[in-house]
Amino acid sequence: MKALKIKYCTKNLKNYDAKPVFKAVKNEFPDLKHKKEECLGRCRVCKHECFAMVGKSTIVTAPTPKKLRKKIQAAIG
Repeated sequence: MKALKIKYCTKNLKNYDAKPVFKAVKNEFPDLKHKKEECLGRCRVCKHECFAMVGKSTIVTAPTPKKLRKKIQAAIG
C-alpha cells in the first residue's frame, strides 16, 4: 500500500503564515509523504484560504492555519 501524500503550496504557506502547520503535521504523521511545491495550480483557492492537497485530489481548505491543521488531521483519519 502506498503512503498517503500531502502537498502544500509554498506560496500559500508563506502568504498565510502557515509554515508551522506543515511542520506540525509532518511531525505528527511521519509515515506519510509531505511535499512542498512552489505552486499547486489552485490559485482561486490559494487567494482566499489556507489549503493543502491530501491524496491525489482532495483539497482541504480553512480560513486559518490552525483550522487547516485540524481539517488535515480529520482528512487523514
